[in-house]
Amino acid sequence: MLLSRSKRVFLSKVRSFAAIPTLNVPLSMPATLPELSFGYGDLEPILPARLMEVHHGKHHAAYVANYNKATEAYKDYASKSDIENMMAAHKAVTFNAGGHINHSIFWSNLAPVKEGGGQPPEGELLADINAKYGSLDTFIERFNAATATFPGSGWGWLAYSKETGIHIKTTPNQDIMSSAGLVPLLAIDVWEHAYYIEYENRRPDYLKNIWKIVNWKNVADRYAAAKAAK
Repeated sequence: MLLSRSKRVFLSKVRSFAAIPTLNVPLSMPATLPELSFGYGDLEPILPARLMEVHHGKHHAAYVANYNKATEAYKDYASKSDIENMMAAHKAVTFNAGGHINHSIFWSNLAPVKEGGGQPPEGELLADINAKYGSLDTFIERFNAATATFPGSGWGWLAYSKETGIHIKTTPNQDIMSSAGLVPLLAIDVWEHAYYIEYENRRPDYLKNIWKIVNWKNVADRYAAAKAAK
């Protein structure tokens, strides 16, 4: 029996709705912009105060605001069974949630030099980096090579899998590591807004310098927690 066009459209929407991924975010809880553990000027000269003010106070704040707006829209469309707009809102929720999550990790991975930023890792994390990459310097070289040539906007990661250990990974846009089944340990933002005010189009220079303020203690704590998790 041939279906009318209206029924075909309806069934297409139903199939599309069934394909919407589950929103693994607490829609009932609005996101908030995290306070930094350091001042905007504390990462100078690597990341100037003006860059930090724009990056955290405007870009990250926009992800938070847009996430909250999109979640409210999603709930409203869901209450009306408005499938097409639910799908559009879902994309906005996912993108902005990713921006919020990724930036929150990034900030925790940084520290002023006077508070230990740039001091090399120790213990199990360093041992495992050396075992996989030969040395910390080689790891950094490979990480920078992967992210310096990454097309467009995205992130560089040191990530962990219980099955396969630590890995250098890149993700486009605001994709999150957990979507690949990996635990994020270290995030480096390679969107232009992360460096352009200071470095313009010189992403390799930004990547070379960012290691001077990496908070390896935070990375090591994340690594220990990931390995201990069941």
